[in-house]
Amino acid sequence: MVGAAHRGRRRAVTDVVRVRPRPGPRHAAPPPGFVARAAAVTAGLSVAGSVLGLLRDQVIARFFGAGADSDAFLVAWTVPELAATVLIEDAMALLLVPAFSAALAKGGARPLVRGTLPRLAALLAVATAALLAAAPLAVHLLAPGLAAPGLAVTCTRLTTATILTFGLAGYLSAALRAHHRFLPPAAVYVAYNVGIITTLLALHGRWGVRSAAAGVAVGGALMVLVQLPSFVRVMRSGATRAEGVAMVPGQSRLPGHPAGVNGGDTATAGPDGPGSAGRVRLGMGLVVPVVLFAVARQTQVLVERFFAAGLPAGAISHLNYAQKVAQLPMALSLMVCTVTFPVVSRALAGGDRERARQRVERDLTLACVVVLLGTAYVVACAPQIVSTLFQRGAFDAADTAATAAVMRVYALGLLGQSLVGALIRPYFSAARPTWYPVAAMAAGLSLTAVVDGAAVTPWGAYGIAAGNAAGISLTAVLLLRGLPARAVPVRVPALTAAVSRYVLAAAAATGAGWCTTRLLPGAPAALAAAACCLTVPLAFAAAAAAVGAPVRSLPHAA
Repeated sequence: MVGAAHRGRRRAVTDVVRVRPRPGPRHAAPPPGFVARAAAVTAGLSVAGSVLGLLRDQVIARFFGAGADSDAFLVAWTVPELAATVLIEDAMALLLVPAFSAALAKGGARPLVRGTLPRLAALLAVATAALLAAAPLAVHLLAPGLAAPGLAVTCTRLTTATILTFGLAGYLSAALRAHHRFLPPAAVYVAYNVGIITTLLALHGRWGVRSAAAGVAVGGALMVLVQLPSFVRVMRSGATRAEGVAMVPGQSRLPGHPAGVNGGDTATAGPDGPGSAGRVRLGMGLVVPVVLFAVARQTQVLVERFFAAGLPAGAISHLNYAQKVAQLPMALSLMVCTVTFPVVSRALAGGDRERARQRVERDLTLACVVVLLGTAYVVACAPQIVSTLFQRGAFDAADTAATAAVMRVYALGLLGQSLVGALIRPYFSAARPTWYPVAAMAAGLSLTAVVDGAAVTPWGAYGIAAGNAAGISLTAVLLLRGLPARAVPVRVPALTAAVSRYVLAAAAATGAGWCTTRLLPGAPAALAAAACCLTVPLAFAAAAAAVGAPVRSLPHAA
């Protein structure tokens, strides 16, 4: 009787699952060497995208300089910048990578796609249409003192298409990264910048700066197209397993993962039964903090342009060029974090907090080293960098001097920028509702607004850049202090001590780079910048070794 009962129970379970039992999750862990290979692919394509981004900025500077027309375009560019932060880089990834990871661990992602992608596309289309109609109001709110508001409205309407295309691109990127497919997501900014540059070269004589806005729309569409074939292949390859699995009652959730994502139809029952409101509230409790954090982070740019709109024409352009170049080290420092985000998410979902801690500490160490080395180079060689990249055509020597000075002030906040980007991932890796990052970002944003408002009159664009550095640094400190209790138990004192040593090394490297430029007073800017590429890293390594920074452990961390 006991054996019959046992066989009956086994048949009942098989009827529910409707597939043969498997020894373990199909996507349980990446293979050996996965992080290094994925990081190398991501690094290569990220560098290519950054180089094309610099080429894009060079083309815009050459054709339109730093004046009223370029300011109008940059106000319109606020739309894709905000959309990229919310829909590609932060909110979409922070929400969907854990969701897809959980779905894959339990059988497949196709039901999750069926339940979310159509609704997301409809929501994005509505938002695109709404902003298209409200473009004049948006320009007035973003830059009330702008010299060419009509041109900014036209450019804004052209860039509005990125709300839809960036949203779809971010969704595809999250899905592919969760499947350990990093090549197409890493190529999105290559495609984006190719679209902008091609459209600029083809249409600038006829459309003026509007051609840049049209190029943004074309580039957004290419972001989707470059990922779509791989996404379709991934969905087809997982069809049998995705459609054949329904979870056994009592096993529908991963440890540490909310009921709002179960790898099946997102409209299925919560704890109170089919269609319960409790499930929806839990999902919104996860979504809203992520979205608010991403919006608050990008709002720093909105605050800057609001205060800069009342400055002389060209101030917004100087701030933009300085920020784009200065943030390149920050972008490079976060490449490993992008690759390891699914790894940390799976470790936390499986309850392996020690593995998550080790990975996060390594990521933070590498991010700090890369960004501090880049900061030293940017501060030491800012005039030479800007002159080499932009001083041609309508971009003159006065624009170079103004942009370089602003860039040096921006660079003071690069460590904070990098830490915020690296720290926010473990906060949301476990897919638990948390409001602490939003509060930390709100505190930093408030400080940015206060410093900008106080400093814009006496110091102009330099005061605005100082406000950005102060605000993001405060956010980084708050996120680091709160991480052990709220997400991953990292060792904050040890990390702080290590970062402090690297900061000293960066200061020494900055001095070495500055001396290098002074020893080459009549040399071409490109030659001086190239010479600093040798002296700054050598001085950084020597100083780091002198102050006891763990330089030898960096290859192991990578």
